Amino acid sequence: MIVRWGLGELPALLAELGIERPFLVASPRWDSLQLPVAGRWSEIPSHRIEVPGEVDGILAVGGGSAIDTAKAASAASGLPLVSVPTTYSGSEWTPFFGVRDPHKRMRGGGSGSMLAGIVYEPELTLDLSHENTAGTALNALAHAAEALYHSARTTESDRVAHEAAELINGALPAALEDGGNIGSRKTLLLGAARAGEALSLTGLCLGHAMAQALGGRYGLPHGAMNALCLPPALRFNEPVAPDAIRDLGKSLGTDDPAGRVEQLARLGGFERLRDFGVPENELDDVAAVTAERAGARGNPRPASPSEIAELLRSIW
Repeated sequence: MIVRWGLGELPALLAELGIERPFLVASPRWDSLQLPVAGRWSEIPSHRIEVPGEVDGILAVGGGSAIDTAKAASAASGLPLVSVPTTYSGSEWTPFFGVRDPHKRMRGGGSGSMLAGIVYEPELTLDLSHENTAGTALNALAHAAEALYHSARTTESDRVAHEAAELINGALPAALEDGGNIGSRKTLLLGAARAGEALSLTGLCLGHAMAQALGGRYGLPHGAMNALCLPPALRFNEPVAPDAIRDLGKSLGTDDPAGRVEQLARLGGFERLRDFGVPENELDDVAAVTAERAGARGNPRPASPSEIAELLRSIW
């Protein structure tokens, strides 16, 4: 993966990859960037993207929904993908993707996108809303946390995961207090990049599986769901991964990492699932779907549907 910082580096990166006629996947919000592209798809998210035959690469600009839509197009076409993330989702680091319709309902997913490059530009994150800033940053923090106790963890994945947690923990409160603070925005983006790298070296666990099941069923923001689901997942996993979770706490400056995540979530306005309209009488169904997801199956502590339902009720 080629990583560059600064939007001005995009033309050189495309040239380095031999991409002359990129197909842009981005919402109309980014029309002002006036990027040199050979085609455009603006329905974000989309389950029906089509790649024209005359293009030779995919260029995604936006958050996780835009990048996932572009990853689906890359997987279907075999074309290389360059991402310009405008949130802290970390989607640019993994070939896996979810497919959602324009109403954000899950329509499937897959893998096989041809990840080729990333360009980070902190300026593009300055107008992120309070909610999206908190949610996508906490999604990134969940990537880092789960990397620390995933079965594929390595010394290198631990290193970047801890760096990510430290950066996000320090920068998120400042970014939420003053969204125009370019310094905290750049630090958050760096933390999200490190978390994405940790994710690419390991994988997802139970907290993400819960968030994915909730978001896919009800069309809810992935970041907000991770903000709520990570604390109970940390507490559930602590008996089998005490050292990893204690070390996460050190990176977060606390001896209660689950509690610290809850503090950060509250700064973003995330408190209970009921606030998002999740019906209590459907939590057992959500739990059953969660248990079948790859993240739940890869969790260090096996979780039954009934155990997952109890975790969901703890945050309802």
